[in-house]
Amino acid sequence: MDNLRLVLLFTLAAILLLLYQAWVQDYGPIGGQPQVAQPKDTPTPGVADVSGSVPPTPAVPMVDAPAKGGMTPAVSPVPTGDAGMAKSETIRVETDLLSLEIARRGGAIISAHLMDYPQSPRDPETKFRLLKPEPPNLFVIESGLRGSETGPLPADSRGLTFQTAQDSFALKPGEDTLEVVLAWNDPAGVEIQRRYRFTRGSYVIDLTQEVINHTNSPLAARAYTQVLRTELYDPDASSFIYTYTGGVYYTPEDKYQKVSFDDMREGRLSLEATDGWVATIQQYFRAATLPPAAVTLTFFTSTREDGKFLIGTYTAPATIAAGTSHIFNERVFVGPKLQDTLASVAPGLDLAVDYGLLTIIAQPIYWLLSKIHALVGNWGWSIIFLTILIKLAFYKLSETSYKSMANMRKITPRIQALKDRYGDDKERLNQAMMEMYKKEKINPLGGCLPIVVQIPVFISLYWVLLESVEMRQAPFMLWIDNLSAPDPYFVLPLIMGVSMYVQQKLNPAPPDPIQAKVMMSLPFVFTVFFAFFPSGLVLYWVVNNLLSIAQQWYITDKIEKAAAKH
Repeated sequence: MDNLRLVLLFTLAAILLLLYQAWVQDYGPIGGQPQVAQPKDTPTPGVADVSGSVPPTPAVPMVDAPAKGGMTPAVSPVPTGDAGMAKSETIRVETDLLSLEIARRGGAIISAHLMDYPQSPRDPETKFRLLKPEPPNLFVIESGLRGSETGPLPADSRGLTFQTAQDSFALKPGEDTLEVVLAWNDPAGVEIQRRYRFTRGSYVIDLTQEVINHTNSPLAARAYTQVLRTELYDPDASSFIYTYTGGVYYTPEDKYQKVSFDDMREGRLSLEATDGWVATIQQYFRAATLPPAAVTLTFFTSTREDGKFLIGTYTAPATIAAGTSHIFNERVFVGPKLQDTLASVAPGLDLAVDYGLLTIIAQPIYWLLSKIHALVGNWGWSIIFLTILIKLAFYKLSETSYKSMANMRKITPRIQALKDRYGDDKERLNQAMMEMYKKEKINPLGGCLPIVVQIPVFISLYWVLLESVEMRQAPFMLWIDNLSAPDPYFVLPLIMGVSMYVQQKLNPAPPDPIQAKVMMSLPFVFTVFFAFFPSGLVLYWVVNNLLSIAQQWYITDKIEKAAAKH
């Protein structure tokens, strides 16, 4: 019984260690050298090969190929191309939320800065760059058309150079939408128009690809959209903090599924689905393709030898009769994982905010945090008030626990006397102690309940801090300018360690001297642990400890004074 509290504390430490090891195994270090091999045949300096793979379009008349399901080791039938462009060959687009570059050749979105998200709190003018066309951290969105090998429509539109009315576009004050039109014409009579439509206050980009057939014969075409990137490389990232970076997809049948880079290496995804989406995500941000509703598409992944991975969708072949046109619709999402808006963009899109197995606890914690933040306007104070509310919710439970520990503290001399009396006779000692507990109406397990309650709350809040972009770089006060990062001066972990030491002093000392020394070493051990965790999490633990100390001291003092009167 006396060892139970020690066991629970070590259980918490073991959980933290296992979480760390699982992150290393599943997601790998964010730091370290990027696993990217530079292509040897790059045609132009500054031009990156960001091509992917989509099946060719059959010649007219067309026969739909049967869809494959699951991960298969099949070799992709899709050729590669070059959709990256030098800066002089790009189109700049500025909205209230995004600063984009679109390649003239192929029309890929090769660069995106998020205007509401600084790169770091100390450099607010430099905006976070999510998309970029060159390694490390290559990350682009490609879309295009595949014609038949024998028809007048090019086999892959990524090789085409599109024209625009101007080199740059901007969403002007008072305007709610901005449309950017890219056009290509072939003397043979084929015309392609790509329209990007941007909306104020939205990270969703509407994309249409229209094929106009001015020839005397039908055309065959299919459309594709794909997200391509390399593995994440961040030399400044903490080695203790890992989140998922990789592919995901959603269908009404399979719901939310992850397709890691390792999965892509082992086999290619190929499945048919109506509705749904695909994306590549990283901590806080994502790039997704959002096909129109009620359209059957093929979801696919591909891996290149130079360390590039892609996930995307393509349509069934469409026949475009002579003198007619056909429009392929698509939406693209480039931006943060904002929980309050993602669900309204597409079904299941909010599931990318992954709280793990404790989502059932983490979701209410985030909801309550967001409501408190709406009132106080500071995430640090929101965490403090959340801690107070959690403490109030478990007040009676904690009161029972602290009463038990106070009573245990009161009878500690008598327990020591029993140890002296029975010596090494463990059986008789345990019997005598149980009789004493029964007589004094003491539950030796009662002191462990606060620890048991805190473990799932602690882990849930950890994931809330890591996964919620709302708390990215969220300042608190004084030196704490980022609640999602470790305390740069280790002040909060030290305060946490001191508070934990004070708590140990309020608890009854274990009869075993070795166990007593181990218990007193735990504040130091946990201080080291917490030095690497987000400061928001340490803030929660500090406030919780201070409230616990106040409550425990009050209850202990009350019981000891009552005992002194008798």
